Amino acid sequence: MGVLTKADLYQSATRWAQGGVAAVLSPDEDSTDLHLADTLAAGAGLCDVDAVRVLVDEGAARVHDLISLGAVFDRDPSGALDLAREGGHSQARVVHAGGLATGAEIERALVDAVHETAAAVLEGWFALDLLVEGGRCRGVVALDPEGVRHEVRATHTLLATGGAGQLFAVTTNPAQATGDGIAMALRAGVPVADVEFMQFHPTALHHPAMPRPLLSEALRGHGALIRNSAGERFVDELLPRDKVSQAITTRMLEEGVEHEWLDATGLERFDERFPTIAASVRSIGLDPATDWLPIAPAAHHLSGGVLSDLDGATALPGLWAVGEVADVGVHGANRLASNSLLEGMVFGPRVVDALERGKDAPDATGALRAVLGGDVDIPGRPVGGEVVEPKVVEARPEDVREHLQQAMTLGAGVVRTAGSLELARQTLMVPTGDTPAVHEVRNLVTVGEALVRAALARTESRGNHWRSDHPAQDEALRVRLVHSRA
Repeated sequence: MGVLTKADLYQSATRWAQGGVAAVLSPDEDSTDLHLADTLAAGAGLCDVDAVRVLVDEGAARVHDLISLGAVFDRDPSGALDLAREGGHSQARVVHAGGLATGAEIERALVDAVHETAAAVLEGWFALDLLVEGGRCRGVVALDPEGVRHEVRATHTLLATGGAGQLFAVTTNPAQATGDGIAMALRAGVPVADVEFMQFHPTALHHPAMPRPLLSEALRGHGALIRNSAGERFVDELLPRDKVSQAITTRMLEEGVEHEWLDATGLERFDERFPTIAASVRSIGLDPATDWLPIAPAAHHLSGGVLSDLDGATALPGLWAVGEVADVGVHGANRLASNSLLEGMVFGPRVVDALERGKDAPDATGALRAVLGGDVDIPGRPVGGEVVEPKVVEARPEDVREHLQQAMTLGAGVVRTAGSLELARQTLMVPTGDTPAVHEVRNLVTVGEALVRAALARTESRGNHWRSDHPAQDEALRVRLVHSRA
């Protein structure tokens, strides 16, 4: 087994995940049925029920697996795991580590395990495209740290490349989140769906730092309030993220301001309970005990991705996907808070188990049913529309990237219209060159074009996709919009 990564193993979106892991660990008042119901409600009709059932049923065991690997989660004075409630959850079922440094702790445990077991770890290698021969994925073409191209061949290739938050000017994602795996799949004709559903975290700290520091869902779960500058509350803080982001964005537009406020002054022992957030806000001169904290939505999590079955297999034999790059169907149109770390923890081991038992082709399960057929609750529909080829320009990749981020934020952000989406699409461009920075922009443009085209085709508002020119939900569009050459 080998791992190829364009940075080092510690540079992943997992590291930045302040939120916790949602799992039913204390069945006294909770149940997997309640967790399933909360997930389906947040997903706005587009979750695959079988995938969600796997997620909630296997979650507790995966949390205990991490603990056995050395991950340390927060506990209450009695020694029991400390469970928090977050937006969209009907019960307290979210575990955290280090206050709000859960992703960093999970990553630490997993990276240590990889270094102990992987045959090869190629850090600083940039995967450019999938190697497809005879209808099968045979590995990737990659640039080594010196910029030399290689064919890195494998019997099985697993994409775990994360999301594409860097499509937008304001994001909680690290600089490496450039949609590389989704872009490679799109270019190879592997079915990709639901990419119009970019989740915006409603309460990112409004500050020039990037990635934007998160003011976690846990603050609102413990009683923090969202206010405008006049001190008025205007949204239920524990609604799913799409509703809270939309309410904040609407109020910002009405008031002509760049941010609203999170009032956490009523929370006791703030620095002790939320040390990561306390450090972030104090670093910019704010005292959470006395100051309201400026907030604005920021691109956070892509609910769609490379369609996969319940074992992570894609429609292309030999290619597998897991985590944010994948679309197994658990998030639907809007991810429930703290289900993303859980998704990776549950479906990653399922890929390994499938490979160990010799699985070599996908099954018609999970979101992949949208293209493979079978008993399909949510059918697939080709996105359609003309693919707009981006202009090739002689410019610095960082300048083109910034231009793209501004265009996507204005045209395809929290609020969208046909006009804004078309304008964003017509401004797509890629720089010349053969460096990792150029290829990151190329990948962002590939994913951005797919997102915009799907958002144009989805003439309704559902979950994270909010068309102000089509504000109602349309039952005829309870489908997966699929990008595929098939």
